Amino acid sequence: MVLKWAGEDRKRMRRRAIPQCAHHHPSWVFAWLWILILATCLDVAQCMTQREKTDLKTEAEDLFYHGYNSYMKYAFPEDELRPVSCTPLTRDRANPAHIEVNDVLGNYSLTLVDSLSTLAILASEPSSGRTNRHLEAFQNSVKELVIQYGDGTDGPAGQGLRERGFNLDSKVQVFETVIRGLGGLLSAHLFAVGDLPIRGYNPPRGGAIFARKWDKSSAESHESGIKWPNGMIYDGQLLRLAYDLGNRLIPAFYTSTGIPYPRVNLRDGVPFYEKSPLNFDPGVGQCDAGQKGTPEITETCSAGAGSLVLEMTVLSRLTADDRFEELAKRAFWAIWNRRSAIGLIGTGIDAENGNWVGSYSGIGAGIDSFFEYAFKSYILLSNNVHPEYRVPKHVKDPRELFPALAAEEASPAGFLRVWSEAHSALKRHLYRGKTYHHPHYIQGDLHTGATRAYWIDSLSSFYPGLLTLAGEVDEAIEIQLLTTALWTRFSALPERWNLGTGSIEGGLGWWGGRPEFIESNYYLYQATRDPWYLHVAEMTLRDIKRRCWTRCGWAGIQDVRTGELSDRMESFFLSETAKYLFLLFDESHPLNQLDGPFVFNTEGHPLIIPPNVGARRRLRSTSEGDVLKQQGGFAVCPRAPPSLPFSASVTAARNDVFHAAVLARLHLMPSRGSTDSFIGEYAVDHPSISLQDVRSPSNYTYFPWTLPPELVSHNATSAPLMSRPSFDISFPALPNMGTPVAPLQRVKEGILINHIGGLRLGMVQDVPILVNGASGEAYRINLVNNLALGKDEKVFLPRDTTSGVLNPTDPNFTRLRDVGMLDLVVDLDIPSDETNGTEAADLNDVLPQIPMPVSVKSALSSLMAQLTALIHDDRPSVFSHSSQADLGPDSSRFYIPAITATGLGAAPIPDWNEAPSPTTSNLPRRPLDWTTIYATDQLCDHRIPLSIVKTHQILLVKRGNCAFSTKLANVPAFAPSPTSLQLVVVVSYEPPPEENMPEEEWLIRPLLEEQQMTSGGLVRRNPLPMVMVGGGERTYEALRRAVGIGVKRRYTMEAQGIGIANLIIV
Repeated sequence: MVLKWAGEDRKRMRRRAIPQCAHHHPSWVFAWLWILILATCLDVAQCMTQREKTDLKTEAEDLFYHGYNSYMKYAFPEDELRPVSCTPLTRDRANPAHIEVNDVLGNYSLTLVDSLSTLAILASEPSSGRTNRHLEAFQNSVKELVIQYGDGTDGPAGQGLRERGFNLDSKVQVFETVIRGLGGLLSAHLFAVGDLPIRGYNPPRGGAIFARKWDKSSAESHESGIKWPNGMIYDGQLLRLAYDLGNRLIPAFYTSTGIPYPRVNLRDGVPFYEKSPLNFDPGVGQCDAGQKGTPEITETCSAGAGSLVLEMTVLSRLTADDRFEELAKRAFWAIWNRRSAIGLIGTGIDAENGNWVGSYSGIGAGIDSFFEYAFKSYILLSNNVHPEYRVPKHVKDPRELFPALAAEEASPAGFLRVWSEAHSALKRHLYRGKTYHHPHYIQGDLHTGATRAYWIDSLSSFYPGLLTLAGEVDEAIEIQLLTTALWTRFSALPERWNLGTGSIEGGLGWWGGRPEFIESNYYLYQATRDPWYLHVAEMTLRDIKRRCWTRCGWAGIQDVRTGELSDRMESFFLSETAKYLFLLFDESHPLNQLDGPFVFNTEGHPLIIPPNVGARRRLRSTSEGDVLKQQGGFAVCPRAPPSLPFSASVTAARNDVFHAAVLARLHLMPSRGSTDSFIGEYAVDHPSISLQDVRSPSNYTYFPWTLPPELVSHNATSAPLMSRPSFDISFPALPNMGTPVAPLQRVKEGILINHIGGLRLGMVQDVPILVNGASGEAYRINLVNNLALGKDEKVFLPRDTTSGVLNPTDPNFTRLRDVGMLDLVVDLDIPSDETNGTEAADLNDVLPQIPMPVSVKSALSSLMAQLTALIHDDRPSVFSHSSQADLGPDSSRFYIPAITATGLGAAPIPDWNEAPSPTTSNLPRRPLDWTTIYATDQLCDHRIPLSIVKTHQILLVKRGNCAFSTKLANVPAFAPSPTSLQLVVVVSYEPPPEENMPEEEWLIRPLLEEQQMTSGGLVRRNPLPMVMVGGGERTYEALRRAVGIGVKRRYTMEAQGIGIANLIIV
């Protein structure tokens, strides 16, 4: 597809100097001139001039100050600002259930606390005159906060005008208070003492040392803190306030799981959680929480419980009190250790019992920052310096409830491993690649990975930034393209948008000033220096100014489609959104140049463990090196994508830009009107507002709308849109003549189909396979009726179920017999005292006297064993009928994978009666055909007596010491009969290459290089079928003790000549 560009309005808007030629010149002159212009752009960041970036930086600075000054004028000392009504926003004490407000607003001047680090960052920007007004603003704001709340200590300095520190009757959310309150205080302290850089701010060494020092009892009388021009002596007041706040959060960690309660009262703790160990009186038992009516909610989210490590680690290192760090780490691991079998974590979890609440998984709301803190904790903790910890006496310490953290749980390597495994699981189960129009992530089932919803939320737009930080830049660029297209479409990101319908999901169309998209854009520009991201930032800045401005600040957008404003300026707008815009345009800012393990917390507050806090411990452990080795790389940042010839922007030149636009339905949108904001009138006497801020001239043929035409390749051509072949198969309704059981039953690894009548199977071709040395893709059943399946789920279809139903010539559903693998069906006579009364016996319990190397996998852990021994499932059923299968009479029947022989002497497997499929009914099972087994050794230097082969149906032989043909030559000739020898089973003692590897992936077919001979040297008239099984002595002993053996053939299914990878015929 050719992308056309309507850029006349754009050209009129942008203030670029375009050379005008008054004379005619040969065409080659213009050609060379064009080449020279392009050459100047090969240093990609130079395609937006420094003057333009400086102007945009100033606009971002003005954006912040308009919001901050309005807050200080109309709302301080309350928590937040109502920018439309020009009034404060406070806690809703009349409605405690109003958690959207009460969880965040703690009545401690939240917006001021949340803005301090942004003020410190702006302080690196020189201002006119002899004084740095930005630095003064930071220092004055710190002073104002201390005036209101003191420093939280017990002495006179601890009391402020409003309260003594955080001694407030406010029930707040632990997570929000940590990231905003604790993170804001700690970051501002690090700036104040010079541990985080402010250009031109160099506090005196002695004053800085005193301000950093936590224990000042040994200080000399003449020592003091840092004297500021506003008269304040900064001696660590913010750190003491942070410590006061941290101590007030400690009661939330009194749970039996290590997962903190979601809420805590800053004054009273957690009296409303009656099951908290903190509310247990040894004399009288559990105390009454005193809450009448509805019990307090104990559900928290993975992000809320698992995203506390950064702030609480810094607090511990700065105060020599390791409670905070250990409690936060324990909470993180308590979430991760409850991940599902496929490596996913859920959104909601109960803090008291550790059970998941709901079964959704994704990368957005409820989960997002858990992944962020996994990787950022690895970065922060890599500066492995520790003080000499001294926990004060008589303080609350929930660590007494738990054993000490394991070494990995306390190390940077442990967090790196979590990120690596979590990202792999997300990529495997929830990532949809280029064949779904454009790469993106979906909402999936926690246990199976099956698609649960097709919406994406604005919080998930943080993920490209995290991917960039972790070195996954290519994936980050792809994901960011889609959110950029969405922003271009809506001039904001709606809270939730549906990929399938292309519209707002569930009416959630607001944008409250969220920073995640802008944050990811910042990280991508730092990694690539691609001017594309400068223009994306310009777009967001223009759209925010155009749509969110009010006389008293910046409002959220209640509906991105209509532009209706909400009367709230969230504190994170100043803490993150304005900050990331400013830093992106200020490439020389000290933070952008800082070479050290600092991170931004999930509220945008820079944090670092200063090297001056104590002694350094060993930085890299062996386990960390192992993680890096497993990732296939070293701890280095990847190079930026190489520039394409005559292209200034690698991103703008991508051939999949239009793919993202198609998925966002950007190409279907009409042209915008000229103006949709009332700040046009305001712009008359406010030079910071220009026409560019009130117009969005995009006709949606390309994005972002601020991208200059010269960055768009002439006649750019999009790569063809890819889609995966898919189709449905529906079976006619048929009466179920068998035992009345549920048509579908959930088993551990997928779905068991008991009745095919009325069944609908949806298939998609997305499973990589190797056929005859060539790579290809097989079909996968992704839908059974209306039930979506995960990528690793299987569909089990008993052969008996399809008997007489399927047309063997149907090209859409063809059954093929597997000539290489089959299963030996084995009945064991297991006394009840050996199984300890359990229904299903494990071979480890049945044969405890048989030694077995640890590396050898039990021969019974096969597909069939999954259907029998593992058919129980503790997850709730998704079917209308009772689908929790009962083992019934199959409890001592096992299935052992076997591989057939090959070569000149290999005999085909006869069409024996197949053993019945695993049953979940209580009907008597059919006995197996072969009941006489003879076990021998390697059968290399002796012959089997004729009487044995006439009366035994199975010959059990050990592998080794001679060729397979030699073993068969030691079996005499005999006349076949139902009671004579039917099958030779060879037991291999070779361990699998990897533990838990399925037998079908490593068993080698026995090679019979020559025709079968009898012990008399004659060609055998009736060749003997041979199969080989693994498992060594344990399998050999099980088969020797068997009371019945049968075979069950394996089958595969094809659709239109292509295999169906996850359909298993049993």
